[in-house]
Amino acid sequence: MSINGKAFIAGAFEHPGRELPDRSVAQIHTEVALGALSDAGLSFDDVDGYFCANDAPGNGVLSMAEYMGLRVSYMDSTDSGGASPLCHVGHAAAAIAAGKCSVALITLAGKPRTSRAGPVDMTPPEASFEQVFGPSLNASGYALAARRHMFEYGTTSAQLAEVKVAASIHAQYNPNAFLPKVLTVEEVLDSPLVCDPLHRDDCCVITDGGGALVVVSPEVARSLSRQSVKILGHGESPKHADGGRIDLTYTGAVYSAPKAFEEAGVSRDDIDYASIYDSFTITVIQEIEDLGFCEKGEGGRFVLDGALVAPYGRLPFNTDGGGLCNNHPMNRGGMTKVIEAVRQLRHEAHAKVQVPDCAIALAHGNGGNLGTRSGAATLILGRQDS
Repeated sequence: MSINGKAFIAGAFEHPGRELPDRSVAQIHTEVALGALSDAGLSFDDVDGYFCANDAPGNGVLSMAEYMGLRVSYMDSTDSGGASPLCHVGHAAAAIAAGKCSVALITLAGKPRTSRAGPVDMTPPEASFEQVFGPSLNASGYALAARRHMFEYGTTSAQLAEVKVAASIHAQYNPNAFLPKVLTVEEVLDSPLVCDPLHRDDCCVITDGGGALVVVSPEVARSLSRQSVKILGHGESPKHADGGRIDLTYTGAVYSAPKAFEEAGVSRDDIDYASIYDSFTITVIQEIEDLGFCEKGEGGRFVLDGALVAPYGRLPFNTDGGGLCNNHPMNRGGMTKVIEAVRQLRHEAHAKVQVPDCAIALAHGNGGNLGTRSGAATLILGRQDS
């Protein structure tokens, strides 16, 4: 069953806060839920489907549904790290198409900036092989992926820096961006080395906050005065570590993207705007390749000459500043990727970065770790009137 045109994103809201020491995670989930429902012109009483991931406190979907007073007929607690919200959008569309619900609420929230992290979870099956050695996200995955990409394809640190520069150019127009300063390639390369070859400015920000989406049936969408966004295609997939024989040069987007494009019935040339997961600059380089916007190994060269800069670059991306400069709530940037794609399709992004006549957008999320196991999810979205 295809979900193309079977569901719409009617509400989207990003929490404006980046440091929220006075709020609980449950409160942030609720605040963003209220924001997204208000944006759609709906209320908690209208919600009959609820979706959240492991960022929700307590018993997750059960605790938050009770906290917000939701009486729902459909629940989903799929967790795929940063890809989770994009998985949820696809799952919500499928549930709506199957008649399981008609107004689905999706929330994400967290406080990694102002809350101390808990002890390492030693329960996963890979824990005794990996976590006991204390690897960080940088050392265990992204820096290794960057170094391997450099070895295989000649990618340079300066090319990685171009991704951060484009994000910073966009962030200056976002009043809520955590890092609104415009950077140069030289400034990125001069920032402290975090884990060779990645510098500090190759890394995403760490912020409190969250976001929410409301996915509705076509009937509900037609009843609302707010411009909705049509869900055209969805794909998701894990990428495994292959028992230690992992190829570090690609992501799960090689599996999720073809499914999304096939269901949407569009090509890469049809994409006007792309929200691409940017936990690190190397993540973007690899995803651009794996999403099919250039050949494998060409990502570093693709991003040169302002290719990612809105509004007129070859592939305008992350016009809110992305996870590299704006917001990376709960260390999971997938939610904000969908929210900014919705803004672009509604023609409500900042005027300096709004893509003219934006009609089709891609949003892509990645969760886990590029150096071990990860999950990918891709969405193709269009305007309600298209």
